[in-house]
Amino acid sequence: MSEPRPGPRLAALVVFAAAMGWLEAVVVVYLRALLGVAHGPAVPAPDEIERRLASLPWLIGTEQGREAATIVMLAVVAWLAAPRLRGRLGAFLVAFGVWDVAYYLALYALLRWPPSLAEPDLLFLIPPGPWWIQPVWAPVAVSCAMIAGGAWLFARPARNRPMGDPS
Repeated sequence: MSEPRPGPRLAALVVFAAAMGWLEAVVVVYLRALLGVAHGPAVPAPDEIERRLASLPWLIGTEQGREAATIVMLAVVAWLAAPRLRGRLGAFLVAFGVWDVAYYLALYALLRWPPSLAEPDLLFLIPPGPWWIQPVWAPVAVSCAMIAGGAWLFARPARNRPMGDPS
């Protein structure tokens, strides 16, 4: 019995991940309001953001939990998207990459931020400290590589294997 065609499943995965990216950007709009950052492209320096986060100690733990939940949701959708481990890994890479690129596109649509790909961004709060601050081009480049490699893994046909081989 052959595996289902990857195209429609990959398209559904991309739509899901893009919607998650938009949702993540909306959360950032709310977080900015909570932290006193004006709506628009201006953002304080990363060390100022860290200071504002420290003024609301419950917020860091809440954000770390949300970030962990995001990874779990991407992993579960990837698990459901493919019947074999290789395809699941590919699905996760595609979903993560599309989610991240869509996040930055949505931030630009909502806030006109980042004004350039060289703009520094606080990427993740997990694992805790030191926080990951990089120019926006770095996660976008990694995400594009993840999408390409993940799509290749996801769409690669399975070879004939003995019954019960999960790969």
